[in-house]
Amino acid sequence: MIEEAVAGGWEIEAQFVDPKGRPVAGAGGHVLDLAPHVMERIASTESPQPVLAVVRNPQTSIADLVEPSLVVVCDRVADPGNLGTILRSAEAAGVDGVVLLAGSVDPFNPKVVRASAGALFHVRVVVDVAMHELQQLGLPLVGTSSHRGTPYTTSDLSRPFALVMGSEAHGIDDQLPIDEWVSIPHVGRAESLNVAMATTLVVFEAVRQRAGG
Repeated sequence: MIEEAVAGGWEIEAQFVDPKGRPVAGAGGHVLDLAPHVMERIASTESPQPVLAVVRNPQTSIADLVEPSLVVVCDRVADPGNLGTILRSAEAAGVDGVVLLAGSVDPFNPKVVRASAGALFHVRVVVDVAMHELQQLGLPLVGTSSHRGTPYTTSDLSRPFALVMGSEAHGIDDQLPIDEWVSIPHVGRAESLNVAMATTLVVFEAVRQRAGG
């Protein structure tokens, strides 16, 4: 994970190294050697890796998303695993950025970082965005629904847009000025798909359409 942060251009401030480990070469930052069994007490996992790092969070704003064509907007997505998976899918699909509205889980939560499998370090993430700031994207807002809108496979996803994904418990806020709705038809008992899975389906359909598939 530290190597992914370095590859993504993030600044490593410090590395904490267990006696059984070694610092990541080329990562930089202060290297501090820990005494035996200290790592187990300071790490957030039961079986930690032998090296931890303190990484400086970049300050990213909507203005940093220059002429975006595909952005994912998370409206109060609360589960760290879901956000991590969304980031992973967004990075794999070449999404220009992920915008987190106020009330969403912290993307730097350790569980989010792990679930993203390093994708967090390779996709622009804008945090604590107010609803009215979305207009700065200059993109139509496309909301997802299980029961209204055009099926995502027949919607025109080749043009620039921002995909809005709602919270697990409440969906998309009624106050959000959604320009268009797309649906993901399904036939099972579930009322809707998991938010991370739904995001993955739509962004990769957009990729397919833009590739002329």
